[in-house]
Amino acid sequence: MSEAEELLTTPAEWDLPPERHRHFKDVLMQQIDQDRSQDLSVRTPGRPPARRRFARPAVLVPLASAALAGALLVTLSVDGRAPATGTTPSATAAGASVTLNRIATAAMASDAIRVRDDQFVYVRTLERSNTGDFSGPVRLGALHTEERWTAQDPGPLHVTGWIRASGKDAIMPDQMLPIESPDAIRAGLHHPTYRWLASLPTDPDALLRRLREEARPVEGESRDQAVFSLIGDLISGTVMPPANAAAFYRAAARLPGVREIPDAVDAAGRHGIAITLDDTGFATRDEWIFDKETLALLGSRYYVTDPDRGITKETLYGTSAVMETAVVDAKGEVPARAASR
Repeated sequence: MSEAEELLTTPAEWDLPPERHRHFKDVLMQQIDQDRSQDLSVRTPGRPPARRRFARPAVLVPLASAALAGALLVTLSVDGRAPATGTTPSATAAGASVTLNRIATAAMASDAIRVRDDQFVYVRTLERSNTGDFSGPVRLGALHTEERWTAQDPGPLHVTGWIRASGKDAIMPDQMLPIESPDAIRAGLHHPTYRWLASLPTDPDALLRRLREEARPVEGESRDQAVFSLIGDLISGTVMPPANAAAFYRAAARLPGVREIPDAVDAAGRHGIAITLDDTGFATRDEWIFDKETLALLGSRYYVTDPDRGITKETLYGTSAVMETAVVDAKGEVPARAASR
């Protein structure tokens, strides 16, 4: 077993849930490909070993991809550059707080979805990820689809969910692959079930205190950045009661450094308002994108700066679009709307 493959079966650290690695997973999978190639030709004289920049343990979150219809590809307008806001940081910070509180109000007014412990939360997303060389510049790959089924069983579980993808650039196309850990996991940050999310404080200050206590930043990352990323993971890949969703947005509004970007584009080419957090000491930056009218979450964008790889300017590293979220009774079950597409 290669060094990178061993990472996929290493027990997950509780401070880094599977979704936290969404914008790093392509790096890990590329490392696997390189390790496998080196297993065959590693003895080539003068060939340096591949570097592994992101060495923290991760649960199995395989990269996969699928091609979309040409019309959707034509509308995609992500150019890889960080957007210029045209406003001062203080203005965008004030705007972010107002916008996040508006988003919280909209979330609070949404219909509650009840989820049983024996069901699965289904999320279908569009993704573009880095397909460039592990040690080189970023090259965004083709737009592809990912489907995830997250078990709502509070556990302890070795397999907390399943993922399926297909199409160009897929590592293991059209296969149902487990999201697993050798150590059994109970409901919590690593396995955010509906029931666990519903147990969290709905007072935003109390929720923020808890998130700050439980977050464990990676090297170079501030605690507030870790909290921001954690909130982003939870709002994009789960179903939760409206009061809890509203609390997450209001907690995010209290983080210093959050700012609003008036126009951002998700992986499906949809324009919206973005919320981000500036952390100059960290190499990556996340954006959450919301519909300008409904304030529903559309997707995310991820940026990276890595001088060691020749990425000296902030560069788009990945982008996603949440296309459907539903509750189903079994892994592999697809909602009717998704099945018809």
